[in-house]
Amino acid sequence: MATMNPNMSERRHIPDRRAGGHHGGANAVITAKRMTAADWIPMLLLAIGGINWGLVGLFNFDLVATLFGEMSGLSRIIYIAVGLSALYSLYLSSRMSRKPH
Repeated sequence: MATMNPNMSERRHIPDRRAGGHHGGANAVITAKRMTAADWIPMLLLAIGGINWGLVGLFNFDLVATLFGEMSGLSRIIYIAVGLSALYSLYLSSRMSRKPH
C-alpha cells in the first residue's frame, strides 16, 4: 500500500506561477504597460503633423498655415510641438521595444 507524502499539502502555499507578473518560464504572462495621456498627446500631434506633410507633398497645401496663418506665433508653436512629439515618439518606441526583465 502506498503512503501519502506529508509534504503534499504544503504545495498550496506556493504561489501559482501562471497567475501573472512573473517573467520567464513557459507559462509566464507578460503584462504590457498601457499608454498614458502623456503618451497619446504626442502621438496625436505626430499624426496631425504627418497628415499636414502628406497634404504639403500631394497638393502643396499647408493646413496648419491655412488655419493659423503662415508662420504666425500659433503656427510656429504647432510646428515645434509636432517636432518635439516626433522626438518623444522615438523615446517611446525604444521604451516599448525593450525586453522585460
